[in-house]
Amino acid sequence: MAAVAGAGTGPGSGTGTGGTRAATTNILAQLRHGQLSGRGLTRGAQITEALLKERDKQAKWNGIPLLLQKLYEHSHPNSDFSQCQSILKEISPLLSMEAMVYVTEDRKAAQESSFPNTYTFDLFGGVDLLVEILMRPTLITQKKKQKISDDLIKDCLSILYNTCICTEGVTRRLAERNDFVLFLFTLMTNKKTFLQTATLIEDILGVKKEMIQLDDIPNLASLVSSFDQQQLANFCRILAVTISELDTGSDDKHTLLAKNAQQKKNLGPSRAEINQATLLNIPGFIERLCKLATRKVSETTGTSSFLQELEEWYTWLDNALVLDALMRVANEEAEQSSTESSDESGLANTSTRTQLPQSMKIMHEIMYKLEVLYVLCVLLMGRQRNQVHKMIAEFRLIPGLNNLFDKLIWRKHSASALVLHGHNQNCDCSPDITLKIQFLRLLQSFSDHHENKYLLLNSQELNELSAISHKANIPEVDAVVNTDRSLVCDGKRGLLTRLLQVMKKEPAESSFRFWQARAVESFLRGTTSYADQMFLLKRGLLEHILYCIVDSECKSRDVLQSYFDLLGELMKFNIDAFKRFNKYINTDEKFQIFLNQINSSLVDSNMLVRCITLSLDRFENQSDAKVAEVLSECRLLSYMSQMSMRMSFLFRLINIIHVQTLTQENVSCLNTSLVILMLARRKEKLPFYLRTLQQMEYTEKYPGFILNNFHSLLRFWQQHYLNKDKDSTCLENSSCISFTYWKETVSILLSPDRTSPCAIVSYIDEAYMDIDRDFSEE
Repeated sequence: MAAVAGAGTGPGSGTGTGGTRAATTNILAQLRHGQLSGRGLTRGAQITEALLKERDKQAKWNGIPLLLQKLYEHSHPNSDFSQCQSILKEISPLLSMEAMVYVTEDRKAAQESSFPNTYTFDLFGGVDLLVEILMRPTLITQKKKQKISDDLIKDCLSILYNTCICTEGVTRRLAERNDFVLFLFTLMTNKKTFLQTATLIEDILGVKKEMIQLDDIPNLASLVSSFDQQQLANFCRILAVTISELDTGSDDKHTLLAKNAQQKKNLGPSRAEINQATLLNIPGFIERLCKLATRKVSETTGTSSFLQELEEWYTWLDNALVLDALMRVANEEAEQSSTESSDESGLANTSTRTQLPQSMKIMHEIMYKLEVLYVLCVLLMGRQRNQVHKMIAEFRLIPGLNNLFDKLIWRKHSASALVLHGHNQNCDCSPDITLKIQFLRLLQSFSDHHENKYLLLNSQELNELSAISHKANIPEVDAVVNTDRSLVCDGKRGLLTRLLQVMKKEPAESSFRFWQARAVESFLRGTTSYADQMFLLKRGLLEHILYCIVDSECKSRDVLQSYFDLLGELMKFNIDAFKRFNKYINTDEKFQIFLNQINSSLVDSNMLVRCITLSLDRFENQSDAKVAEVLSECRLLSYMSQMSMRMSFLFRLINIIHVQTLTQENVSCLNTSLVILMLARRKEKLPFYLRTLQQMEYTEKYPGFILNNFHSLLRFWQQHYLNKDKDSTCLENSSCISFTYWKETVSILLSPDRTSPCAIVSYIDEAYMDIDRDFSEE
């Protein structure tokens, strides 16, 4: 352990004789051994005062063990704690100096530094003693409970937090004490200690191995109802840890084999899912979150309470970097204000002390909205999705966000826009940028496969959708007809249209492009709607995407994938979209750049390949003159109509994936290869495709390597999809091919009958057969 290694060189080192150093190190070693084993010397109070005084100077303990001994003596069960606070006031500065170094230095440099005071404080039993003091009133059975002052509680929490961030292992130790973690929540009822408590809880839950159950928190519903809006926003920081699945961040990277194995082990709902349900059962919880998310900066509470909170945060080091930025802007605006009002300088100086600068108010609101939008986003993706959808529609979250779009969410940066210390305005750590990304993630979750997506439009735009359907002589989408007009966006533009406007203005290198494309694509996902596509095509979306892919030759893989996916949803089965495509990609040179982008990574572009394949199949079966004209002229459709091109895509799609490497991100390659073969089966050409794959294997001098792999992939496909209703619905809606036909095609391909012309095994020579291998997560 790093802490033990530091016993001789850090807090335990001395400048005296070798014997003194040995004696000091011996005390430290005995203490650490006692704490780990529970036997012998376990806390500093067991060491005599004389010995501590003798060793203190040489060991550079700064009197901390002696102060802890005094604290122990004045905090016995019958104590009134009157002396404790003055003792803590002596200890606190010694620890807060080190904590300040930790949060203001580079994190790496801070980790390499030693923090002797916090280490000594913990080693001599300080952490355990403060936990005892805080919990003492709950452990005593007397009728008259001991009362601890708010200031004493704040000091205890402050010191605990500083020790946690500077000394390795302290946070984890506290996290293991479930009784203490739940006790901390009871301290949140007191406004004076709320902020310190919330910060310590957040730190502890961040390292806790097992997620806590919100149901275990005493009187959770009344606790939440006692919070003002400011406290509720801060509480959302804590909730974020309790409702998010632990591996959500790298969801696409986990193999499907591993996920399936994990799901078999966890038959019931996870703790995160149980916690989500607990929150939804708290009366008025979602309504209050929606109000917080949509309130304007002008509606925030008075400045004095926030200034007081800022002052606490400044000493409370968790957000020191943010406050660094806040204070800098405050000073700039105060200087500007006093310069402008030089004739009334006295008045100007007074006002800057009592009023909160506007930029600080905005940043405050942005940081609150960040936490709230995150919680709403997680709930929208959870098991109770439909319940959450209904509630946030009813509480007008979407119209509220629409009204905030220009002034807060996508506001223009001011000259002194707030950024964190050591970062720049375009860094993803900036609160401004994080809010935008969180907002886009919320829109994506809200629109994805849900009829409430039409709340992103205003009444005029909904009428436009109806007009598009009437003009095309197709029935209106039921969800459009059934949308409650009182819940849609207000104003001249709905949220979707506003998003399109900023999307088209986004700089080429912007980190938002990925999230913007994902949010718009989610609006189109599900059963293909011609009216939805035309609504977006009329606003120039297709030309914008092609400009980004071809003219700016986008290099970011993530952004390219999001553009290809969006393009696929926008063009699928839509002859007007293919006509527009051909008008924009009007030279062989442009078309070649487009093909190069597709071929550079099929994992990223395969959804577009699927869209073109499905659309071509539908157009070829139509007798419309307009369709025939586009079919003959469109470079993209002509290219895909060549059998050699389709076979090349099929061969590569199967070759780039294997059962052991399948993830949520690349499994689409398997489904795209299946779409190509299902369309071949419809035309009774499946044997021809399989024979061609066999010939391509021989050309590559590696017989069986593609078809054996494909056989394994299809066996996995059966395991993965046949018990998953949601996945099958998605496949059906996106392809317009019934899931029954998907299942039948896979069964035919996997037939063990070597005489069947549609079975894969018929095209693998026995010498190269390798289809019976078990695949399991290693």
